Amino acid sequence: MAGLFSAPAFAATKITIAVVSLDGDPRHASRRMEKAYPGHPTGRAIDGVRLAAEDSAFELDAAGLELVVKDVVLPNVAALPKALAELKASKVQHLVADLPLAELRQLVQAAPAALGGAVVFNTGLDDDSLRGAQCAAHLLHTLPSRAMLSDALAQYLAARNWRKALLLQGPLPGDALMTDAFNRSAKRFGIKLTQHKPFKLTGDPRERDLGNTRLLTGEREHEFVAVMDSDGEFARTVPYATQWPRPVVGASGLVATAWHPQWERYGGPQLSRRFAKLAQRPMQGHDWSAWMAGRAVAAVLVDQPKAPVAQQLKALRGAGVTLDGFKGRKLSFRAWDGQLRQPVFVSHVDGVAGVAPLDGVLHRTDVLDTLGVDEPESACKNR
Repeated sequence: MAGLFSAPAFAATKITIAVVSLDGDPRHASRRMEKAYPGHPTGRAIDGVRLAAEDSAFELDAAGLELVVKDVVLPNVAALPKALAELKASKVQHLVADLPLAELRQLVQAAPAALGGAVVFNTGLDDDSLRGAQCAAHLLHTLPSRAMLSDALAQYLAARNWRKALLLQGPLPGDALMTDAFNRSAKRFGIKLTQHKPFKLTGDPRERDLGNTRLLTGEREHEFVAVMDSDGEFARTVPYATQWPRPVVGASGLVATAWHPQWERYGGPQLSRRFAKLAQRPMQGHDWSAWMAGRAVAAVLVDQPKAPVAQQLKALRGAGVTLDGFKGRKLSFRAWDGQLRQPVFVSHVDGVAGVAPLDGVLHRTDVLDTLGVDEPESACKNR
């Protein structure tokens, strides 16, 4: 009888995934996260990765593995070399980056040499440059790119036959990048800009007209208002405040997102409930992306438990490992830019209005590749 209570014959092999973040990251300032602007993070990536480790425990255990999540918070970017040295000592080669753009680039550049090989998951930045000219062979992206989000929104608008846009653009560099992405998508899906106007939130009385929503939306030809606001503060004031009764899309109103807590299909409610129980907040797009990074690590470990990280990376980028993101399709990473191909939700505050790719949109190999930069267009040379 004593044998029934003996210890297991083999202890699980522990594999550590490190979540690297920055202390004082302005994206995670408490007052900002409280505002919960659409498309912005409302918490740290580590919550999603921890849930992924829990969700993957059974299949990992069957393979004799255990996924351990390590929280690495850099006091500043100068601490990165020391942090990487400590991770190397712990034999860590799987990293989830929850960092601003400049810090992420430094991590991507330093990690392979410092760790003797690495795979880095970008779960928080939609910058197209990271998938294009500034890509890296060991950098994978689980958050949709800005081009993917714009394409999803444009597909939905075209399907509704809403084709005349009044575009409002803010003064920030991120607003210009959003505008570039929207213009590209508009051209692809037959959307016309009736006017392109700047907006600005300012206390200067000489510029107050630039923040007056009724004045900005006074012309009648447009069928919807597209707001390019990477910050989010102005965009929130636009729905139901326009001069004419027009839908608002882009940074508020109808938005494209990686996840929505009211997604009701393919196990979505169960995933959202598990996350809310763990993190004490609703699951949003950045959280789903962090969860997917953890699930990707678990999947490749189960598929190739003894393979070196370079071989695991090759399996992920070569679509040798597919993932279930609770979106109704098998997901895989694109070989040409490391982006996770995935459906994108077109949603509003109360729920999901549509899922892109929409019915009727076609592609020669994979309809998911109608979202974002396809292989012939890609500027990524480091594959």
